Amino acid sequence: MFKTIPTLLLASMLLSACSSINPMNWFTPHHMVVQQGNYLTEDAVSRVKPGMTRSQVRFLLGSPLLSDIFHADRWDYPYRIERKGQQTEEKRLTVYFNQDAVSRVEGNAFPAVRPVIDTPTPAGTK
Repeated sequence: MFKTIPTLLLASMLLSACSSINPMNWFTPHHMVVQQGNYLTEDAVSRVKPGMTRSQVRFLLGSPLLSDIFHADRWDYPYRIERKGQQTEEKRLTVYFNQDAVSRVEGNAFPAVRPVIDTPTPAGTK
């Protein structure tokens, strides 16, 4: 009797390594939400117009995450967010310059967040 209990315990531990109900997976470390880059909305991007200066673009969109010396005529604004249990979101916006003025904007941004305003119902109606 005393030999069967440790044997059964050892066998159950070895077999549990092959199952999805593994006690070792119950205690996992905390995973932080990792957000990298500039969170840009369509509203902010729509304000960037051809002919704007670099300082005006920096005021509207913030400093670029990537400003490459090999591509001095463009600024890259990548954005990436990782959440546990959700799909990773990635966006990328590129602003091209010609003679220190915006020539074009390419890429995508997050949709503008619009506040929801409750409209009151007129008196006497439901």
